[in-house]
Amino acid sequence: MSQPPPQGRPGEQEGFGAPYEPQPGAYGAPVQPQPQPGPYGQPSTAPYGYPQPQPQPQPQPPTVPYGYPGPQHQPSGGRSRGRVAGLVAAVLAGVLVVGTGVWFAVGGDDGADDKKPVARESTAPKQPSAEPSPKATPAPGAAELNKGRKEGEAKVRWVRKNDVDVPAAGAAVRGPWITGGVVAKAMYRTATGYSLEDGSQKWSLRLPADVCASPTLPSADGEIVIGIREGTDEGAACEKLQMIDLATGKAGWTATLDRSGMQDGLSDIVMAVNGDVLTVGRTTRTDAYRISDGKHLWDRLPGFCQPYGFASGDVPLAAVDCRKAPSDDDTPDEEVRRMDPATGRTVWTYKVKKGWKIDQFYSVDPPVVSLRQDGLEPKWAIALLNTDGTYRAQPVPGKEDFEVRCGEQGENLDDCIGAAADADTLYLATKPEYVDGEFTNAVVAFDLDTGKTKWKVPAPPAQTLQPMRVEDGKVLLYLSPPDSKARTGGGIMALGPQGGALRTVLRHPASAATAEHVFEPAIRYSDGRSLIVIGRVGGDSDEEEMDVRTIIAFGD
Repeated sequence: MSQPPPQGRPGEQEGFGAPYEPQPGAYGAPVQPQPQPGPYGQPSTAPYGYPQPQPQPQPQPPTVPYGYPGPQHQPSGGRSRGRVAGLVAAVLAGVLVVGTGVWFAVGGDDGADDKKPVARESTAPKQPSAEPSPKATPAPGAAELNKGRKEGEAKVRWVRKNDVDVPAAGAAVRGPWITGGVVAKAMYRTATGYSLEDGSQKWSLRLPADVCASPTLPSADGEIVIGIREGTDEGAACEKLQMIDLATGKAGWTATLDRSGMQDGLSDIVMAVNGDVLTVGRTTRTDAYRISDGKHLWDRLPGFCQPYGFASGDVPLAAVDCRKAPSDDDTPDEEVRRMDPATGRTVWTYKVKKGWKIDQFYSVDPPVVSLRQDGLEPKWAIALLNTDGTYRAQPVPGKEDFEVRCGEQGENLDDCIGAAADADTLYLATKPEYVDGEFTNAVVAFDLDTGKTKWKVPAPPAQTLQPMRVEDGKVLLYLSPPDSKARTGGGIMALGPQGGALRTVLRHPASAATAEHVFEPAIRYSDGRSLIVIGRVGGDSDEEEMDVRTIIAFGD
């Protein structure tokens, strides 16, 4: 049986999970992107990691939450990395209850081809203007970004600019997925693979309709299965599946999700890969497929409890909805389960208190689960579990506030930066503070057995740190470049089990700091190379749209 969290009245014990009361415009409330004027939904010019402060008689922190540029146009179904949550000290008692069973938690100077765009289908009307618009200065490529590179800094290996004409509202970028020597992404109606070595295009696959869902990770064999809309009409259902070999770009099997005999609106699709199994979860059920041949393995399980999303990775953890009436949205009744993805069999269960939802899996081995309670006063809790699904501890934040940046609510449950864990430690990024006109933060390590703080390491002034994952006993972190004049670049850093001084793994050049800032990125680090991949592509014109840098690769 799962063990209950520490008991007591509010105020008797500090920990994550008591009511969190965000202030208007302050950290903690989910960001609701708003449309920008103009047919393309202009990309924000605010640098990554720091919203642009407005001139004031006295410097004041900006009112948009840290980690994201100002509001951007995000059509429904698009991916946003703008959801953040602030966390305050409180008690977890009463948030989680005893569970049963066993569980899991979470061509040219650019080195790129100079090929023509794959498609030209923008339908935006021309902007009326008495005079022609001034010609924009093209964004610099790798050679220009490397001109000011200093000793000890890695070079910009290559830059890819957008090569897909997207709709007027822009398009979300899905991926990246790295396998072998290829990095691949999908956007709008195209999937593309590039060489990790020099950024040259290896393949491009035209798709019949918009990409609407995808797993965070590919299979070990380098295959991905993406969701595609059933047609090109706006609002078409996300019910088609397409397997793609990422090494070659060849399209494999296809399938159509079965929506017969039940209310299946295909809402909030969560896709995950566990071994050779793909799961496609949504509000009312999950379908499982064998990736290698497309065989349908299972779907709706007996009883009321149905998994609505898995986390990708070696430990298949699932978020399970046990509501008897699917329309009863005000009272979630959920469980965390470790399940066999090939059969749907439950290995163990951790019961979450009614009214709370599973938000994200920050780690699957060990299990670290983010929970939330929606409403006028959103609440956030973190549960630390043992590998058998029993309760282990809860973090004790003291006076610190924390932020973890994840994908848009309703999409995948395993796509966060700002939290990482190993066998005995949880690493969390603190909420950035506005100091001397710039943002900075720290990383705090928690003991998984007690929830107590082990150590705290601050980021360099005017920069922020985001835990990514633990590798070879060290936590890898993304260091953002400063917001002001480029004194230094961003990069990948590391901290050992005892904290201490930051160790440089890969220092991005200060000469590329401005280019790194304009991204709303996904960040990947593999085999001595780091990739900054933009999360959304758009522009005021076709020319501007095609000049957007979609990937910057760093490395020696």
